[in-house]
Amino acid sequence: MIYTVTFNPSLDYVVDVKDFKVGIVNRTVQETIFPGGKGINVSMVLKNLGYDSTALGFTAGFVGNEIIRLLNEKGVDTDFIPVEKGVSRINVKLRSNEESEINGQGPKIEEADIKKLYKQLDGLSEGDVLVLAGSIPNVMPSSMYMDIMDYLKEKDIKIVVDATRDLLTNVLPYHPFLIKPNNHELGEIFGVEINDKDDVIKYAKKLQEQGARNVLVSMAGDGAVLVSEDGQEFKAEAPVGKVKNSVGAGDSMVAGFVSGYLSTGDYKQAFMYGVCTGSASAFSEELATKAEVEALLDRSKNLF
Repeated sequence: MIYTVTFNPSLDYVVDVKDFKVGIVNRTVQETIFPGGKGINVSMVLKNLGYDSTALGFTAGFVGNEIIRLLNEKGVDTDFIPVEKGVSRINVKLRSNEESEINGQGPKIEEADIKKLYKQLDGLSEGDVLVLAGSIPNVMPSSMYMDIMDYLKEKDIKIVVDATRDLLTNVLPYHPFLIKPNNHELGEIFGVEINDKDDVIKYAKKLQEQGARNVLVSMAGDGAVLVSEDGQEFKAEAPVGKVKNSVGAGDSMVAGFVSGYLSTGDYKQAFMYGVCTGSASAFSEELATKAEVEALLDRSKNLF
């Protein structure tokens, strides 16, 4: 079974406004509402690729109820913990001459709520996959990812971590199955400038030395790199296409890698599927479908 964790899911309200101006009433020309959060994105793409997962995390109030309803409508199983205080956040994404965002705070997650999450994690068993993705709300301990991995260390669970800086480096001693920094985040971790894929491989191997099993590094328009636990190194150029929406592309890459690995057990195939899934989402207004991924994979095999 695959589980994803989104501590602070959101309802994303995306509005398009022609020539937005501050200080006056602006009218939208298009509006979209969808459930948001990195783990949630992974679950939605996995569903599109034919893999069931259960989305875990915390929700509150009428916004939380709508997040759950929309996910269930898309066929995604959920087991969010209801929080009594506050309300799940609404994030406003304004698209006009420039893009702007206003993100809500989210509910007040308390110690009793966190204990309920650990009780859910007790149900994970050998061979399960757990995806920990995104930031940690300031109402929770900053060590949550590390604490969860420590809690599960006696179980043979493949844990994927998609986070930045300290959230990522702190979990390395617990040997995550996969981590996915981008090239800029990789450079920030080591205080260096990453110039090319050879630099990426060099520093990805340093993350392996610190405990990571597989390191997948996205490089936007410059492609991607995978350094796998069996000593292989894979490079890819970016698939060709018009970027329509980059939101969720990194999460889609994680979902594609996980589904590719589970279906083949082969790291090269998982890498190819991850790269094409991330790109397929970037080339679409919504998250990638299986048909879009496979079509892109068919015409991009020369890039690997």
